Amino acid sequence: MTSTGPAAADPSIFATVGPLADLKVVDLTRILAGPSAAQLLGDLGADVVKIERPGKGDDTRGWGPPFVKDADGNDTRESAYFLCANRNKRSVAVDLASPEGQEIIHKLVADADIVLENFKAGHLARYRLDYTSLAAINPRLVYCSITGFGQTGPYSAFAGYDFMIQGMGGIMSLTGFPEEEGGRPVKVGVGIADLMCGMYAVSGILSAIHVREKTGRGQHIDMALFDSQIAWLANQGLSYLTTGEVPGRLGNAHPTIVPYETFEASDGDFIIACGNDGQFRKLCRIADHEELADDPRFATNQDRIANRAELIPLLNAYTRKRPAADWIADLEQAGVPCGPIHTLDQVFSDPQAVHRGARITMPHSASGTGTVDLIGNPIKMSDTPVSYRHAPPQVGEHTREVLRDELGLSEEDFARLVEAGIVGGEA
Repeated sequence: MTSTGPAAADPSIFATVGPLADLKVVDLTRILAGPSAAQLLGDLGADVVKIERPGKGDDTRGWGPPFVKDADGNDTRESAYFLCANRNKRSVAVDLASPEGQEIIHKLVADADIVLENFKAGHLARYRLDYTSLAAINPRLVYCSITGFGQTGPYSAFAGYDFMIQGMGGIMSLTGFPEEEGGRPVKVGVGIADLMCGMYAVSGILSAIHVREKTGRGQHIDMALFDSQIAWLANQGLSYLTTGEVPGRLGNAHPTIVPYETFEASDGDFIIACGNDGQFRKLCRIADHEELADDPRFATNQDRIANRAELIPLLNAYTRKRPAADWIADLEQAGVPCGPIHTLDQVFSDPQAVHRGARITMPHSASGTGTVDLIGNPIKMSDTPVSYRHAPPQVGEHTREVLRDELGLSEEDFARLVEAGIVGGEA
């Protein structure tokens, strides 16, 4: 499975399996950042072998409810959280603390292209599974470490979870309503620090693979949730670096575009997002108050930012008079960006989401229905599309398959390792 250049694999495999079909990944990660990165590589065609603790597996297997239900309606051990980041992987249960378990990983890594791990900095050296140890076995290996704070620095020994990083990395200081409106700092409703770190990790991994095709050597990638969280502060981070002024929380409003927030209709909230002065004039026309567009307080975006506190209550007084759907229909026709605020049932039933494959269904033996629903990959490629080959695996589901077919382990040796607790799987 190791890539040796553009001519190493039959080109047809890339169209049927995906653009990374010639890459093998050993995934030593758990929780969300690392698993989401490995899942993305798997969706793009890589062969991902997920290493889990015998009997226990990834921590997130227990992060429920909800859990997948069996045929009798009882909870299985397959949590929805685990399902979200572990598609397109084969699970091999190995005890990394045992010398024989470490030897199994060494053999798997010998022809691998990528290793991902998210243990504490320096932890895997005691098991001979750190970059230095594995690069000695396979110099072409691209080895990506994901930690809370990185391999170096005063916080490198500290554990880091998404919630902590959202707080320390600044995004919570920007999320939520201002104190004068009764607001407090609020985290994003999904593990966005984890997920963004995983995405940055994939970019780094694929860049290292590209360089390896020229140099013949892999490298170590040091990814930190803290670093990536700061990196995606984007315009708000640059506003601070440019002015020295610390931005505050604005609720649903935008710091540098007005009006660009939620508004109150007669039956609930909806979104108006005017990106320029022309769109604002159209909004005023639809609201039957075109004089606002000529008001010197609101004529330009800069004026509207300066007079936000006067403009927004005026607009809300108008928008409260009609249902959200009416506003959205008229504004869309006029070319003013706007939209509803969907709950998740509305998201997954939205015709655009259905058309784009936001929900996919895969076979799963633990489920009483025989299938599980998952969130589809958003990448649409014309020649080498993503593929869905493996549902999120059960703990050790592929241990026998991988150790037998890839390492040549006999049935007798496999049974012995299971009996000794070194590997997990059906004996």
